[in-house]
Amino acid sequence: MYPQRLALLLGVLAAMSAPQAGALEFRSVKTTGTLLYEAPAVSAQKLFVVSRYYPVEVLSTDGDWARVRDATGSIAWIRRAALSPQRMLLVVADRAVVRAAADASAPVAFTVPKNGVLELTRAPTGAWVAVRHRDGSSGFARLSDLWGL
Repeated sequence: MYPQRLALLLGVLAAMSAPQAGALEFRSVKTTGTLLYEAPAVSAQKLFVVSRYYPVEVLSTDGDWARVRDATGSIAWIRRAALSPQRMLLVVADRAVVRAAADASAPVAFTVPKNGVLELTRAPTGAWVAVRHRDGSSGFARLSDLWGL
C-alpha cells in the first residue's frame, strides 16, 4: 500500500510543477447584438448583449457553446459560432494613447477612450503591443492600458 501512496503523491507533485499545457485563448464577438447566457442553452437566462469586436477569454467549450470571461471578470456562455478568431483588445484605462513607435516619447498617432477596441496586429514587445484601429490607423499601445492578452 505504501508504494501506491508514494506513486500517487509523486504524480500529484509532478502535475502541479508542470507548466500549463494551454495558453490563454482570446477571441472576439462576430456581430453586434450577440447574447450571452447563464448556461449553455438558448433557454437559459440571458445575461447581456455584446457588440461586434467585443473581446472575451474562452475558458472552456461544451459542444456548440463556449464559456467565456470578459474584462470585468463576468463569466457567461456564448454560441461558439458567434466567436471570431480576430484578436481584439479592450481599452481598460481612461484612454489608450497609441504612439507611432513602441516608446513613450514617440509621437502620438491617436487615442482611444475607455471601452474602445483595438485589433492586435503583432505579439507584445516588452510593455508595448502593435495595434490597429478599425479606421486603419495603427501604432503601439501600452499593455497596461489594454485587456485581452
